[in-house]
Amino acid sequence: MENRTLSKHEMYMHRCLQLASIGAGYVAPNPMVGAILVLGDKIISEGYHKKYGQSHAEPNAIHQVKNPDILKQCTLYVNLEPCSHYGKTPPCADLIVRSGIPKVVIGTLDPNPKVAGRGVQILRSAGIEVAVGILEAECRELNKRFFTFQEKKRPFVLLKWAQTADGFIDIFRTSVDVAPLKISNPITEQLTHKMRSENQAILVGTNTVLLDNPSLTVRNWHGKNPVRVALDRQGLIPENYNLLDDQHPTIIINGQKTKQAGKQTEFISAEFSNTDPSYILKILYERNIHSVLVEGGASLLNCFLNSGLWDEANIEISIQLSNTGVKAPVIDVPFVSCDVYENHKWVHHKNYK
Repeated sequence: MENRTLSKHEMYMHRCLQLASIGAGYVAPNPMVGAILVLGDKIISEGYHKKYGQSHAEPNAIHQVKNPDILKQCTLYVNLEPCSHYGKTPPCADLIVRSGIPKVVIGTLDPNPKVAGRGVQILRSAGIEVAVGILEAECRELNKRFFTFQEKKRPFVLLKWAQTADGFIDIFRTSVDVAPLKISNPITEQLTHKMRSENQAILVGTNTVLLDNPSLTVRNWHGKNPVRVALDRQGLIPENYNLLDDQHPTIIINGQKTKQAGKQTEFISAEFSNTDPSYILKILYERNIHSVLVEGGASLLNCFLNSGLWDEANIEISIQLSNTGVKAPVIDVPFVSCDVYENHKWVHHKNYK
């Protein structure tokens, strides 16, 4: 958020965004939403969407008010347009109308075709004063995964890799018995696990699975494990590998079979392309997965970079030198930020404005 004095509406909307962000990693594929009720110049109630399938931010705020008559004097602030359809919960717009709230301030409209202005229409038709577009850019940024999923009909794609100062991501290896090049430090390892918790799925290629035998879970951060997705065109992943332990939701995209291999493990047959990963994104989109963290290896990362089918990238750059090994992908988009954690650069790129 730019450094300037916020208006009263913006200050209240900023609080909605703070509340909404608490639901990060738990509400997907729903958006993160926060709501507050203001009486005069005082916030009298707050709520946010805590978990997918549970009540939304608006009812969580409204139902905390012990005297419902007070609602007829309140203004409701919410960062995303109230829903207007029955899903796992009733429409929030209808509840607002029944509550008698006279004014609603909304950060941005909901791009979901099931809503897309209908929530505002319900409120205005009931005589409620509605303002839309308060801190709209910030509201869209918070829910960038949700907006990408709804508007581009694919998951939000975040690329992640760690490289040495001279541009290598690993030594040359042909066996899982050879340890990978250690690049990340304890802080950046924790940040990587935080990123895993913030995305619905994590994706790796065949060689990464065969050489690293990864678990792809969240261990160094508190949060929900992503859906593990791996490419295995020829069915090379051994049955005793971590990804096939059936302990977490897992999708193996291969060129041979479609079957349920366990309670949480699914094999999906797909037509592979060497240059365009759109088939992967289509499979994830059809399963209502709104974001994917692509962690490697170099070939898979380069496929996404070359296709342009990516939204953001986080690159960790250590101070160590390798001199030889597997070359890191090269990104031609200027970085938007760079932090330093114990001499390791944490570089962030965006492929959109």
